[in-house]
Amino acid sequence: MENEISGYYLADELSATYRGMLIAISEENWVVFQQMTPHKFSTILKKLAAKMKLYRFQKHPRGPKKPQPKRKGSKNTPHVSTVLMIATMEPFDDRLMEPPWDRANGAT
Repeated sequence: MENEISGYYLADELSATYRGMLIAISEENWVVFQQMTPHKFSTILKKLAAKMKLYRFQKHPRGPKKPQPKRKGSKNTPHVSTVLMIATMEPFDDRLMEPPWDRANGAT
């Protein structure tokens, strides 16, 4: 049964219930639990836990992953490294980086 219960859902429920109880129940009502013996306290906790609806905290296992699709590469144009492309490039003309109005005036 332990493998069927989600620890995440259980912890989420406990934290939400705890926050609500801190708001709704005054501190004077908690003193009773402080004065109990450990045996009595564990007995009460077991009785409260027996009333939990565990089906609400079932795990929802994920299905199997789909296989990755095969890569669609062109057989006619294999991969070319960037370093090789840069090495075979023609020299760059810096004048192409100038704004058009500077080129019109003949500024260099």
